Amino acid sequence: MIAVLFRFIAGLFGKITPFKSEMRKDERDAAVLSFRLKKTVVLVGMMGSGKTAIGTALARRLGVPFLDSDAEIEKAANMTIAEIFERDGEPFFRRKEAQVINRLLKAKPGVLSTGGGAFLQERNRKAIGESGVAVWLRADLDLLWNRVKHKTTRPLLITDDPRRTLSEIYEARVPIYAEAALAVDADAAYSIDEMTDRVIDVLKTRPDVLEAA
Repeated sequence: MIAVLFRFIAGLFGKITPFKSEMRKDERDAAVLSFRLKKTVVLVGMMGSGKTAIGTALARRLGVPFLDSDAEIEKAANMTIAEIFERDGEPFFRRKEAQVINRLLKAKPGVLSTGGGAFLQERNRKAIGESGVAVWLRADLDLLWNRVKHKTTRPLLITDDPRRTLSEIYEARVPIYAEAALAVDADAAYSIDEMTDRVIDVLKTRPDVLEAA
């Protein structure tokens, strides 16, 4: 009987442990919610840098909307990005992308994830600088390749040598991404929550963007 009682107690504590862990996570989120987002945070960077995953987590932590410019374009066109590229070409896509980004920047402050080529357009950089703040998720080439090499949804990488193509895109884009107001280094060892922590730490250096409530 005593052995059965001990097993019951041990099982009870085993069930309680995950709940305690979740409470710590909630407490961390509550601490971040003591800040007020004053400008839209626009995540920029290469394909595979984690803009959607980090953007979703960041928006949840700050209690603000999360938007994805590529998703908004696909919703409006009822087509995938790859299909738009194939049917209408990149210039058409970039025009629509600029229109969507401008519209989203006029909404209430939130977190906006953009496609890898969006920040390359001067008109987009200007709009983001005027109405929001750009945060570059800076990842090295090896990390990016590991994340995108098995995906078939990247129209720019549909080439005979996608690794080389990614390298060429990387070299061309990095100097422009460096114009972002803020940057956070990605690391393969970081979890989504850990990377989100680092983004929040950088945002805290800009009280015009993230203000203590």
